[in-house]
Amino acid sequence: MTLAQKILCQLVLTAALVAGSAAMAWQVQNWRMGKQLAEQANLYQNDLSAISNAAADQVRADQDKRLALEQRLSASDQTHHEALTHAQKDQARLRDRLATSDLRLSVLLAEDPASGCSVPAGTAAGGMVHGGTRAQLDPAHAQRIVAITDTGDQGLIALAACQLYVKEINVDR
Repeated sequence: MTLAQKILCQLVLTAALVAGSAAMAWQVQNWRMGKQLAEQANLYQNDLSAISNAAADQVRADQDKRLALEQRLSASDQTHHEALTHAQKDQARLRDRLATSDLRLSVLLAEDPASGCSVPAGTAAGGMVHGGTRAQLDPAHAQRIVAITDTGDQGLIALAACQLYVKEINVDR
């Protein structure tokens, strides 16, 4: 073998060794990179799982708060409905007593009827009137007054229900 052939063989052998080393290094780097990517994917999956669990816990907590609020509002609504029903029954009883003349409404007079006031004075049969002179109202006027107070009572009960509703809503925020 000539010197040129020997050098050529050595060059080819060196090139093959360099190429083999490079291929081997490439493969090792591939394995290491694959391992790093697998670790990153695992960490990403763990983070995603933790985020999903936290979101599910938050949804459950919000649902529990909503359910508790709905229950409180339902109980409050029932309480206010009972108060409204009770007030309506009382007003109906008062209207019935006024209609049957079982009860007469009267007003306290600022002046004495003897001094020229044309409002007739009267007292309930068998009763004692303490204080100043009183005049009985016409039953129709008394009915209108009771209707007005009934509407006012219903409005106050509705206002109290609305205020409690707003308070309950704002408590959970």
